[in-house]
Amino acid sequence: MKTVLLGIGDIGISNDPEEILKTCALGSCVAVIILNPSVRAAAMAHIALPCSSTNIKKARLKPGYFADTGIPALLKLMNKVSSNGTRKNLFVKIVGGAQIMDKRNTFNIGKRNVLAIKKILWSYGLGVIAEDTGGDISRTVIVPLSTGKVIVSSPGLPEKYI
Repeated sequence: MKTVLLGIGDIGISNDPEEILKTCALGSCVAVIILNPSVRAAAMAHIALPCSSTNIKKARLKPGYFADTGIPALLKLMNKVSSNGTRKNLFVKIVGGAQIMDKRNTFNIGKRNVLAIKKILWSYGLGVIAEDTGGDISRTVIVPLSTGKVIVSSPGLPEKYI
């Protein structure tokens, strides 16, 4: 199996059953996973911040870094592999949004990311069907295209499916 490894701000898509989408070390960052079972495709973005207005130049170079530019880019990619371009066959799952480095909740980046992502998805008529967010743990996400399942792992904890 070939692994498509996504770093911070990266966006990936596949409909190859021999591939795996993977992103590691999600702290306050959030992985947005869009699945289309009808064409056996998955797309994922590793989003770091809610709003691109903080760095428009970075948003142009790496739209997946921000929720407000990453989600539209992710949906555009998914439309390329979807048979009819409709969103009715799409399922969205999110992972991450933890409070790792900010124990006093000064910035609340994780929570702000999750809320921004949900708001943007809602504007596209999409809702999150499953999530593993919040807390104070780092997460890794794996999506094997052969199964379309979303596997979440964290140090010292058993793997789980969402």
